[in-house]
Amino acid sequence: MVEYIGYIASFFVLLSFVMKKMMYLRLINLVGCGLFIWYGLLLESWPIIITNAAIVLVNSFYLLKMRRA
Repeated sequence: MVEYIGYIASFFVLLSFVMKKMMYLRLINLVGCGLFIWYGLLLESWPIIITNAAIVLVNSFYLLKMRRA
């Protein structure tokens, strides 16, 4: 079950790279990174958790910035 979460997270991150609109790229990447955080928590892997949490913060910042513009 844990590996499936990793595969789904990888799928969302990969899918985000084929998006043409930056907003969709960030939203889908945000979902993928959120899943990777969950995956990292299940594995108790701090490098996965920290890296993806940082990416979630970056994506959230730019999504809020886009929304205000």
